[in-house]
Amino acid sequence: MELNLRGRTALVSGGSKGIGLASAEVLASEGVNVILVSRTLGDLEAARTGIMRRWNVNVQVHDYDLADSQNVDRLVAQHPDIDILVNNAGAIPAGNLQQITEDRWRQAWDLKVFGYINMCRRFYAEMKSRGRGVIVNVLGVAGEKMDRTYIAGSTGNAALMAFTKALGGSAGDDGLRVVGINPGAIATDRLITIMKARAKDRFGDENKWEELMKPLPMGRAGTAEEIGVMVAFLASDISAYTTGTIITVDGGAANRGPMF
Repeated sequence: MELNLRGRTALVSGGSKGIGLASAEVLASEGVNVILVSRTLGDLEAARTGIMRRWNVNVQVHDYDLADSQNVDRLVAQHPDIDILVNNAGAIPAGNLQQITEDRWRQAWDLKVFGYINMCRRFYAEMKSRGRGVIVNVLGVAGEKMDRTYIAGSTGNAALMAFTKALGGSAGDDGLRVVGINPGAIATDRLITIMKARAKDRFGDENKWEELMKPLPMGRAGTAEEIGVMVAFLASDISAYTTGTIITVDGGAANRGPMF
């Protein structure tokens, strides 16, 4: 299927690894120029080299901490004309209400929750001035499948789901679209690290981490590439009537029993 994205420009936060990098790869494969943002320059440079080796597109990188709204302002000043914004930066720590201190909660939300909001606020205004643009917010299934052991993440993702729906519901009036994706368990480096720790606790051997994946739908976690493909589809004109909604990509896990 031809997505007709060639020649457009996408900015991907959290773009140096995992879902962000996979999204950038898929977009680049469709001829989209990409701007990658994360806090680690070494990872960004490696990502840029890999993408440019495979695809004939322009790749720029910025090692910005998007928890600082001044860096959001810098990005908008440097790239006011982007066509696609993919908000993906941020990892909220696991833990129950007593385990997550106020400082940890606020720090995590400054990057993911308020970071997404600030990025949308600034880039939406630029897109509105041109009457075109798409924002894709990568959230997390914990926002719809509440988990007391991931309370800061469930609450933050639920807030961003509401934000995405509220902003996207009327975005069409400005010629824009705003959509969200709720990935389930995705086999990123972060998830594998968590599963290895759990396997060591449960089995005394971190190498048995894949056994913990068997209760998942289809007996596996999703892949970052599967989320990247959905990002590209939603960003394309083929999905031109999709806005103000959240697409869940979790193999059906949100509608069955506990995953682990």
